[in-house]
Amino acid sequence: MNVTTHFIHYLLTQLNRIGEFLPQLGLRLLLAWEFGESGWEKFTGVNWFADIQDKFPFPFSIVPPDISWQISTWSELLGAAALVIGLGTRFFSLQLIILTIVAWMSVHAGNGYNVCDNGYKLPLIYLILFLPLLFSGPGKLSVDYWLMRKYKI
Repeated sequence: MNVTTHFIHYLLTQLNRIGEFLPQLGLRLLLAWEFGESGWEKFTGVNWFADIQDKFPFPFSIVPPDISWQISTWSELLGAAALVIGLGTRFFSLQLIILTIVAWMSVHAGNGYNVCDNGYKLPLIYLILFLPLLFSGPGKLSVDYWLMRKYKI
């Protein structure tokens, strides 16, 4: 092999090593920031779920608004904290995917959402960002990875 081939091989090897932890960490921190902020706003805000209870999809439409508010608030706060450290990443990713779909269907669709003029773009981005975490896990820089190695799971 010539020098160029060796360099390319070395570069790709280094990128692969970084790829075992950095992309997942970035996804986890970005999603934790977004859902943590949303959870904090609910925690410090006023429950407005009663105003939109009829828009929640079944079975969420039959849950009392106060309970829905608490579930949403604590799912976002605990899910964000867990994503930061990479603990229960697949569980919390699935939980936040479900929460995002319910919020998308009941609140955001057609009403705009943060930086979008439609209710679809940003929730769809979040759903897609969760897919690598759900299907591939949190990466090597996580409590989940450490626990799996320690207990040989």
